[in-house]
Amino acid sequence: MSFLSLYARVLSLLGSEARAAFLVVAANLALAVAQFADPILFGRIVNQLATSQGAGRAPQWGEVLPLTAAWGGFGLFTVAAGVLIALNADRLSHRRRLAVMASYFEHVLHLPLSFHASSHSGRLMKVMLEGTNALASLWLPFLREHCASLVALTVMLPLSLLVNWRLALLLLGMVVLFGIMMIWVLRRTESLQGTVESYYSALAERASDALGNIPVIQSFTLVDAEARAMRDVMGRLLTAQMPVLSWWAVAAVATRAAATLTLISILITGIVLDINGLATVGEIVTFMAFATTLIARLEQIVAFVNVLFLQAPKLRDFFAVLDTVAGVRDRPGAVDMGRLGGHVVFENVSFSYDGRREAVSNVSFDAKPGDTIALVGATGSGKSTTLNLLHRVFDPTAGRVLVDGIDIRDMTLHSLRRNIGVVFQEPMLFARSLEENLRVGKADASAAEIALALERAQAADFVARQADGLRTIVGERGRSLSGGERQRIAIARALLKDPPIMIFDEATSALDATTERQIQAALEAATRDRTTFVIAHRLATIRNATRVLVFDQGRVVESGIFEELMARGGRFAALARAQFMADARPAERSPEAPEGALVAGVAETGGI
Repeated sequence: MSFLSLYARVLSLLGSEARAAFLVVAANLALAVAQFADPILFGRIVNQLATSQGAGRAPQWGEVLPLTAAWGGFGLFTVAAGVLIALNADRLSHRRRLAVMASYFEHVLHLPLSFHASSHSGRLMKVMLEGTNALASLWLPFLREHCASLVALTVMLPLSLLVNWRLALLLLGMVVLFGIMMIWVLRRTESLQGTVESYYSALAERASDALGNIPVIQSFTLVDAEARAMRDVMGRLLTAQMPVLSWWAVAAVATRAAATLTLISILITGIVLDINGLATVGEIVTFMAFATTLIARLEQIVAFVNVLFLQAPKLRDFFAVLDTVAGVRDRPGAVDMGRLGGHVVFENVSFSYDGRREAVSNVSFDAKPGDTIALVGATGSGKSTTLNLLHRVFDPTAGRVLVDGIDIRDMTLHSLRRNIGVVFQEPMLFARSLEENLRVGKADASAAEIALALERAQAADFVARQADGLRTIVGERGRSLSGGERQRIAIARALLKDPPIMIFDEATSALDATTERQIQAALEAATRDRTTFVIAHRLATIRNATRVLVFDQGRVVESGIFEELMARGGRFAALARAQFMADARPAERSPEAPEGALVAGVAETGGI
């Protein structure tokens, strides 16, 4: 995106407040005209005084009063227009900055998990804050100064030719030299600034990583190493930034030098022209004022180009995120389904992340309300990906997923996900109160509903022990709670949602054996008449599953109830046997133990 197209897009974001922006721009136009009239009137006043003096008489008020009054009137108008522009430009810029920030935030929240998996949260936050600040840093000067500067250049230069074309050529020459210099500096610094911004992004990502993992850093005594690494990134950033700053310092000095030389040239040329009867004293004064005004405007443009240049990489990053189109989104005509029954069917479903190797291959199964479907298999076998297809983290590359006989791609995302409750392996709590975290499941839940959900998730006792009860703030990602407590709040949150379809992604992995048994009984009651999917490594959580699907390299290689699969002696039995051997104490292991005893032992020690 070129600088001009980038700037045009920045200004286009003012479109929703076009009326206010138009008023400010109109005031800028009037201000530019007034500023052009100011030196002309002043020059004519000087000429009138010089003419009277040349005639050997004192000037008369009647000769200079109209010009003086007009000059004063334009001056007062300039002050009033400046106040109007300043007030409205500031308000408009701040309103739009916050509005665009809100739009960016909402857009990012709608982007799929596949986008967030490859995008650092610290970088997304940096892009949001720096991008919107960059927008404001361009809107405000445009509305206050740059619009008037552009008008001054396009109006003042052509009209100055009508006043005295010989002196006007000096102004034109200064503008041309200025343009050449700006292009020269931009070409030498554009790639350098891109490198600088890459270091800023690295800085934000590393800082976010470190601040999000303070316990690890302190436990492994990495404070000095992390601080040293941060200083190294800062050093590289500074090394990359210095040449850019040097080039722009040269540009600023050159602009000032060109301005001084132009003023001297106008004065000397004006004197020569006056001696030869080709210019008046008033015209010399007028062009000195023109030059002073033009120099001020050019310096504003130098500052503007510098700001645009420095902000361009941030704006490109901002627009890149804003232009990201969600791969998973509502189809045209997608329907809000209300509350679903929960009959889930996978029909020959396949999915690939990279288009080369399938993460899920030709998976088919049927799950009715009241069924509990357990998905087991080694890490990376496709269990989580399969269930991610159910709540449309991704869409299948082949086959389809049906709920109540309807392809889920024909439902609105909101209505589909409203009908699915997910308990993730990582609880992912907000740094808010316990009650706010629970109300994520149901914003208008009654106190009785919250109490019931806590009771079912075996969380009521530990919540009651908190000093502030449900008002207790749990800290960033729930760090003030233990792993088991966080998981129980996550389970209660899902139960409070009361969806017809439940997904438990190793939901009891952070719980001790006693609590796990308590929650398992509660969950069996809570999920009755719902369609429930369980990803589990621990057999205690799937012992009573309606059906167990065994995954291997994205395929369902075995399917059946627990006892059938153990008796079959296939992949599932091998996994169960391996875990039993890992979990059992040496003294309890017996090579002569019958397979029935193995099944019972696995069920007790539990987990695949």
